[in-house]
Amino acid sequence: MMKRLLATVLVAGFALQLHAQKHPVEKTWYNAEKTSRIRIFKATDGKFYGKIVWLKTPNDTNGQPRTDKENPDESRRSKPLMDLIILSGFSASSDPQVLEGGKVYDPNNGKTYCGKLTLKGDVLDLRGYICGMSFLGRTAQWTLAE
Repeated sequence: MMKRLLATVLVAGFALQLHAQKHPVEKTWYNAEKTSRIRIFKATDGKFYGKIVWLKTPNDTNGQPRTDKENPDESRRSKPLMDLIILSGFSASSDPQVLEGGKVYDPNNGKTYCGKLTLKGDVLDLRGYICGMSFLGRTAQWTLAE
């Protein structure tokens, strides 16, 4: 009985330790222009996502929260930019500093791109490109906000 209890405690402790270890990209980042902060997190599906958690200018000229007004889906244009998911579905690669296979949504133009995230210390290179044509895109450098 005691061995069983000890084994259960050890397995639970190991599981908690594994769960507590975060990927180094799971932090809050400034976008290249420093007009927003994006928190990157690992979701229950095992993939990485990023949402806007701070805006330098959170309200429009009327004092209302800024919305996703460029979204091609008209029904989503009234959705606030705060808490908007702009990175989705990124997976770890064989290189522990790289996340790939995800999508990047740019609320400034309402377009979605394929993406790759490369961690370089306190800098995160975000490569957004036309899906299937990685040579047609651009890389923005995000900096650590925490």
